[in-house]
Amino acid sequence: MPEITLEAEVGRATGTSDTKRLRHEGKIPGVVYGHGIESLAVAVDAKSFRQALSGDQGLNTLLDLVAGKKHYLVLAREIQRHPVRGTVSHVDFQVVSRTQGVDVEVPLEVTGDAVEVRHHDWEVDQQLFSVQVRAQPDKIPSSITVDISELQVGGAIRISDLDLPEGVEATQDPQTTVIGTHAARVAAVVTKPEEGADAEEGAPVAAPAPEET
Repeated sequence: MPEITLEAEVGRATGTSDTKRLRHEGKIPGVVYGHGIESLAVAVDAKSFRQALSGDQGLNTLLDLVAGKKHYLVLAREIQRHPVRGTVSHVDFQVVSRTQGVDVEVPLEVTGDAVEVRHHDWEVDQQLFSVQVRAQPDKIPSSITVDISELQVGGAIRISDLDLPEGVEATQDPQTTVIGTHAARVAAVVTKPEEGADAEEGAPVAAPAPEET
């Protein structure tokens, strides 16, 4: 998986006022960190950052971060967002190695139709929407497929049942349920009395009107 190049400014000031100024200029303050390097304060263009992570890999996109005269192979981690606007206010870039595994979170994609579950008026219950895995940076999948076609009533699909790509290892408890099943809630049906029948059993019946003479 080829990395995406992202330019970064180095030597930014770290004070509160300087950070606000950067954000006002459309830049995101950040930090580059990793084994064997000293933490490096950087700033990246907000629009370029969004574009870099807009592909299928999302937050797991492998980035070639160009900071000054140096290149860092990184993943975006610890993203902080503005509590109201939702814009990225700070990002940590983790330096990674092409040959060493890294822990990431990968979304799950459910496919298929649980026919047997539906035919018994049961429901499919998705309990996990992503799974934590370890893989080399260039082998991180964009998603992991979960096929529910063979799911049975009362059955479940657990992490140990997932069909993971080669080189990808789940790091969560293998017995954790990903997809479960449960009986559907049956709504109470109110039946109306048949036409001509008394509304309630034992209700008084009106006496017939007297015949006119």
